[in-house]
Amino acid sequence: MSMMDELKFFLGLQVHQSPRGIFIIQSQYAIELLKKHGLDECVSMSTPMATKRLDADLQGTPTDQTTYRRMIGGLMYLTASRPDIAYVTFVCTRYQVRPSVKHLKEVKRIFQYLRQSYNMGLWYPKDSGFELIAYSDADHAGYKDDYKSTSGGLQFLGEKLVSWSSKKQDCTAMSTAEAEYVSLSACCAQVIWMRTQLLDYGYKYNRIPMYCDSKNAIAISCNPVQHSKTKHIDIRYHFIKEHVEKGTVELYIVGTEYQLANLFTKAIPKERFEYLVHRIGMRCMTQTQLESLTKSSS
Repeated sequence: MSMMDELKFFLGLQVHQSPRGIFIIQSQYAIELLKKHGLDECVSMSTPMATKRLDADLQGTPTDQTTYRRMIGGLMYLTASRPDIAYVTFVCTRYQVRPSVKHLKEVKRIFQYLRQSYNMGLWYPKDSGFELIAYSDADHAGYKDDYKSTSGGLQFLGEKLVSWSSKKQDCTAMSTAEAEYVSLSACCAQVIWMRTQLLDYGYKYNRIPMYCDSKNAIAISCNPVQHSKTKHIDIRYHFIKEHVEKGTVELYIVGTEYQLANLFTKAIPKERFEYLVHRIGMRCMTQTQLESLTKSSS
């Protein structure tokens, strides 16, 4: 498939370009997804997940696996431009083997959130710098089934969100500091990969700022000496110390209230959720607003 004109649509992604910036959205796909599952007239919700934690619910009433998996599959593709539903979607994917009515209810809540936010997308302003910046966070023992932690990370180029992740950690962290340290290491790996890719375009980055809300995790990362209290941590997570020592990345403490990666580690209340969604560069724009934006800039 080839498109010789300006890019406007690609594999479900709608791309709106104007002199002021680029807006990426999947509103058409979201509307079709709602109709497919008969939820286009459902009651709207202001957040995609209640402020609680899901578990395996082994005593709960089972629900149809095929329906549940189809809903999850559709939502996973939507996360390509919707980081606001990334965390809750990946939490729900863990229960595809034996979904219960409780799990289906949580998935339907995501659709209820989409019902009132299908016009939400990523806004990339034209003049916002091109500095590589990263945020890292962790939720210690956030999973009730195995008490493993959740890593969350996101990377910006200026004010433009270009990469994000929400993942359950492979190891069981024995403390909040350890969970944050493992998350920092994963975020550093993504930053180093992006730094390598951007070299091909003539951008060279050193002293890349990474923000974390754990002083202890930063202290471990900045200490080149292997402490006895951290010897149980898998050696693959210690490579961040080398990059800190070489000056490739620099670690900074950030207040929890300004920790943008919170959005990818836990369910949060409405006011904070809306604040973080706006801070990472997501905007709600209708087709009429996009057309007026283009006209006003021309």
